[in-house]
Amino acid sequence: MAVRAVRGAVQLERDEAGHMDERVGELLTAVLERNELVADDLISIWFTATPDLHSDFPAAAARGLGIVDVPLICAQELDVEGAMPRVVRILVHVETYLSRAEISHVYLGATAALRKDIAQ
Repeated sequence: MAVRAVRGAVQLERDEAGHMDERVGELLTAVLERNELVADDLISIWFTATPDLHSDFPAAAARGLGIVDVPLICAQELDVEGAMPRVVRILVHVETYLSRAEISHVYLGATAALRKDIAQ
């Protein structure tokens, strides 16, 4: 078994706590499903949010999915002119038998444009 990192992102339509919870929950669920992971496989999750998102902590969505004993941290993404607005990014550290090449990075909707090299 190896420690791997899984990347992902989702864009929100609006800055509202319930909407953030829904969209980030969708992203986390997709990461788990596409990589055949369960909560026990998770080591930690880093969340970043663009500076225009401030209605809630993205990590709250993980807690809502029952991910309660995994270290989570939130940070603000760099405020780069022209960057895609209202984006939450994740970096998930996992234990898995998948090789690095087999990891499925999840960029939902418009965020696939952020990482065309790894978005699936």
